[in-house]
Amino acid sequence: MTTRDRIKVLPEHARTHNRSLVLTTLFHDGEMSRADLARETGLTRVTTSDLVGELIADGLVVEQGTRQGSRPGKPAMLVDLDRSGLQVAALDLSDTREYRGAVIDLSGEVRARSSVPRPADGEAEAAIDAVRSLAAELLGAAPGRVLGLGVGAPGVITRDGVVASSPNLGWFDLPLQADLREQFGLPVRVANDANVAALAEHTLGGASGDVMVIKVGRGVGAGVLTRGELTRGSRDAAGEIGHVTVGTDGGPLCVCGKHGCLESWLSIRSLEERIAQGADPDAVFRDAGERLAIAIAPIVGALDLSEIVLSGPAEHLDGILRDTAVHTLRSRTFLHEDVQVRMSAQGDDVVLRGAVVLILDGELGVS
Repeated sequence: MTTRDRIKVLPEHARTHNRSLVLTTLFHDGEMSRADLARETGLTRVTTSDLVGELIADGLVVEQGTRQGSRPGKPAMLVDLDRSGLQVAALDLSDTREYRGAVIDLSGEVRARSSVPRPADGEAEAAIDAVRSLAAELLGAAPGRVLGLGVGAPGVITRDGVVASSPNLGWFDLPLQADLREQFGLPVRVANDANVAALAEHTLGGASGDVMVIKVGRGVGAGVLTRGELTRGSRDAAGEIGHVTVGTDGGPLCVCGKHGCLESWLSIRSLEERIAQGADPDAVFRDAGERLAIAIAPIVGALDLSEIVLSGPAEHLDGILRDTAVHTLRSRTFLHEDVQVRMSAQGDDVVLRGAVVLILDGELGVS
């Protein structure tokens, strides 16, 4: 068998690619005529027209009326995604106090929102029951067609949605994606919460293709994109920076049993506990920002990242902590004086909106 035979592209693969290309173009650029769509995608007008007809029949694209203007001839009919009619149910399991959920349409509008109290750490069955209950409530409240259920959860999660390890939730080798798909009978995508946040920042927030999104909450994790692609690693654990030891001075005992993990300096719980014990808040934030930069400087240098995005409570992360991280990072890297370190553009809903991207990518090929 020749190399050409092994990589031969089948017609159905090309059609799937073209379909995704049309949907992605509409999602990012908005309504346009079939002729405009053909020009933007580089597809022929015949191929574009056929695909648009197929997408209209599938209920994914709708005609929006004719373009008003002074051009001679018949006015062009505009088409777009059915942004209000198509929705995604999204869950965020990373909050320190509750599981949060929302139904979000393709225009980004939240159509329904709910939450349930977070069970105590390690109560695995109670955690699963809470997730199922929240998902059922949201799906029942959705006013339109639900494309799927997206879930962002803490821990190491495989490509097929198995929670390999999430100690705080008490989940190990849990096939959460398959379980939820079987229960609700619709597409489900489950991924690490920091990875989901990274997808949201890149697809919806305008972040570059070489970015690290650091999610700070009950724990600390990161999602890394290189050239616009999510980096997963050999164990699906890329970005697990929370349990990297920072410094050689010992440090607080971490929940993992080691001393001095980044999480034991930077997690919201750790920051608040140290301040409650009487430590000077400015010193606590300064220390955490320096430890963060120590942990990520080798990653920035190795991957040549252009942007670092912090996701978490602004009252803790923005200000002294971020400023210290910027100063320390630039002093510990070469040729990276212009690396941006900023707060998330998606706010508290970054994981929920990233869960929408999970479904758009997995079900429609939109990225």
